[in-house]
Amino acid sequence: MKDELIRPDKGQAATAIRLVNKDGFEDFARTLSGPQRAALAGQKFTGGGYQVGIVPDGDGWFAVGGVKNPASLSSWCMAKLAAELPAGTYRLADGEPGPALHGWQTAQYRFARYKEEKEPEGPRVLLTSNAKAIEPALAEARAVALVRDLVNTPAEDMGPAELEAEAEKLVKAHGAKLTVTKGEALEREYPMVHAVGRAAARSHAPRMLHLTWGDPSTSSGQAAPVVAIVGKGVCFDSGGLDIKPASGMLLMKKDMGGAAHALALAGLVMGSGLKVRLHCLVPAVENAIAGNAFRPGDVLKSRKGLTVEIGNTDAEGRLILSDALTRASEEKPELVIDFATLTGAARVAVGPDLPALFTRRDETAEALLAAGSAHDDPCWRLPLHEAYGEWLKSDIADTNNAHANAFAGASVAALFLDKFVGEGIDWAHFDTFAWRPAAKPGRPKGGDALGLRAAWHLLQGRFG
Repeated sequence: MKDELIRPDKGQAATAIRLVNKDGFEDFARTLSGPQRAALAGQKFTGGGYQVGIVPDGDGWFAVGGVKNPASLSSWCMAKLAAELPAGTYRLADGEPGPALHGWQTAQYRFARYKEEKEPEGPRVLLTSNAKAIEPALAEARAVALVRDLVNTPAEDMGPAELEAEAEKLVKAHGAKLTVTKGEALEREYPMVHAVGRAAARSHAPRMLHLTWGDPSTSSGQAAPVVAIVGKGVCFDSGGLDIKPASGMLLMKKDMGGAAHALALAGLVMGSGLKVRLHCLVPAVENAIAGNAFRPGDVLKSRKGLTVEIGNTDAEGRLILSDALTRASEEKPELVIDFATLTGAARVAVGPDLPALFTRRDETAEALLAAGSAHDDPCWRLPLHEAYGEWLKSDIADTNNAHANAFAGASVAALFLDKFVGEGIDWAHFDTFAWRPAAKPGRPKGGDALGLRAAWHLLQGRFG
């Protein structure tokens, strides 16, 4: 999405869009001429959701879109129009697009790194008189596009080094600082990150990315609140020695979806100038198989000092996140948010559309759920039920990384992470899919941001 698909309305020439629903379609049709009604009838337009119609009007034409409620627009209600109308400039005939600015842009996203469209169409530009809404809407759409681009890119071209390059782009754009820990320093400072990634080829060597940004104090001289964002960066997951079947590996290029969310959210924080001290940590690895791969039954030492028995090498995401969450906690943050494509159990529980949300504090969960509902990025809270923590007991170490039964996998994984978040710290964990198995208006099949906008609007509400 290189083009700016939203622009200020300065009275320039534009094709009108009229929105209607099924209940109001008959009244709307009465305002049309016979040929216009016939044109819509020929297109089988009835005002149903996501329907698109073109109506002749003198020497020109206008567009009609079917929506659920023309008086209360959603992020996605105009997305089908953006995808199907001819290239050009458009404006709503009545009112402002409001939240529909988002879907108008995301509907025009294309991942064309490896396959160019034969006849690329020009952009569909939407005008708005609300100038203040333009830049925030552009920023959110760019953040979503970044997540999609990173997740859609295969592991050969999106390994730990490429994630580092993406972090460097953010650093240069926003005047931030990036610390990269690799090699012997990684083994010493982040031992579980090193252990998970050490079997990968040298070109995909593991590393910890630690981006920092923001003034340490506010304009009033008070210490700026510290916010930490952490993202799981498993650039490909073979399962390790507990190897996945072929079907389980097929989408594992998306196992760095948490890192993509974290980098995109960090970009939104920095781009908006939010008055916080930001720490963004991405442990970037490939969980590969080689003679030096970590094994089932091994005991790893973590940055926090806890020892972890490896019950399953395919439960590696929680290992690298734990070292990152420990480091984040050392900054005494007011809030930690992590994103991870962590468990298949979360997908069984809530499906592909909803990120499973875990929080220590009820008020944080409520704020995230409300932000998600308000911005068409819904989440679903699952429990941090302490009793299930017993399933992680180890006979020889402080904890196991996996439990032996098939119950509550997403909750047990979250309980494992909870051990490594500092005591008393407000923490939210998104177990997100980062993928759309089927297209929806404004949301093409492939990598996608799920939970990103909910988290962003929570941060704006709390720290803006």
